Amino acid sequence: MSQGVPVPEHEQRQLTDEQFHDATLIWTYHGMGHERRPCSAAIGLGSHDLGVATAAADLYRAGLFPVVVFSGGNSPTTRARFPRGEAVHYREHALSLRVPDEAILVEAQAANTGQNITFSRALLAETGVEVESLLLISKPYMERRSYATCRKLWPEAEVVCASEPLELDDYIKSIGDEKLVVDMLVGDLQRVIEYPKLGFAVEQDVPRDVHDAYERLLGAGFDSRLISN
Repeated sequence: MSQGVPVPEHEQRQLTDEQFHDATLIWTYHGMGHERRPCSAAIGLGSHDLGVATAAADLYRAGLFPVVVFSGGNSPTTRARFPRGEAVHYREHALSLRVPDEAILVEAQAANTGQNITFSRALLAETGVEVESLLLISKPYMERRSYATCRKLWPEAEVVCASEPLELDDYIKSIGDEKLVVDMLVGDLQRVIEYPKLGFAVEQDVPRDVHDAYERLLGAGFDSRLISN
C-alpha cells in the first residue's frame, strides 16, 4: 500500500459530504478501468508514492511483464522523501519485494510525465526490448493523465494502465493529508483538460458531472496543485 503519515480515524474526514462525493467522482474518472493483461514491458512512473513500486512488484509476480523501467529523478515534492531519486528508491523497494534485479531498468533523469515516457522508451530501445504493448503503472489518480500522455508520445504502443487497487478513503489514509489528496485530484484533472491544448497529451472526454465536481472543488479552495494558465 502507499506509504504516508498515518492520521487518526477521527481526523480523516474534514471534507463535507458533498466535497467527498465530488472528490470520489474525480477519483473514479481518473482510473482507466483497463483489464490487466500481459505486456511487452512496464514503466513505473516516478512520484512521491512508493505504492507505484509495490504495484509493479505485484504485477511482475503475476507474470504481466518481463521488465520494468522505474523512471524519475527528483522534484521539490520528492527530494526529501527520495533523496537518491524516485527511480532509485522504487528499484530498492521492488527488490525488497522479490523482483529480480535483471528485471529492473532505472531511468533517473525524468522530471515530468512526458520525460518519463520519452526517456523510458529510449532506454528500452537501447537495451533491445521490443515494445508492442506497455503496462503503465502510476498513482491511482494519475492513470488517465499518464494514458493521455503516452498516447501522444508513443502512439504505436498499446497502452494498459494500472495502479494500486485502492478506494479514495484508503488512499487518503495512506497519504495522511486529506486536503492534499483532493488538491492533487483537482490538479491532475486540470492537466487532463489543459495539456492537450499545449500538445502534451491526447484529448480525453470529461463528463459533465465530473467537470461540475471539479468546478465546485476549485471554488472551495482545493487548488494548491494547479498549473498556471
